[in-house]
Amino acid sequence: MSIEIAVVISAAAFIVSLVQAVFNMRRANRSDSKEDSAQLTTVIVKLESISDDTKEIKGDLRDVKSDLKDHSERLVKAEQQIKVLEKNVFKREE
Repeated sequence: MSIEIAVVISAAAFIVSLVQAVFNMRRANRSDSKEDSAQLTTVIVKLESISDDTKEIKGDLRDVKSDLKDHSERLVKAEQQIKVLEKNVFKREE
């Protein structure tokens, strides 16, 4: 029962190719993991930037609402003063 050299060489080549495939898969997984973490970091940074911009927009909107309220109050006061002036002017003309 002699093992032929061709069978031994084939088995050895198969084992070497399996070992090489395992090492390549591990290296690819590490590389993919590094790329994934880099992309995740980029996404996190962009989300933080969007969050900051959103907070800034909310602050600006609060300022605009405050200005609008102030202008509304001033407009009401001006209208009241105009009514008083109109009454005074029309009373004098009659």
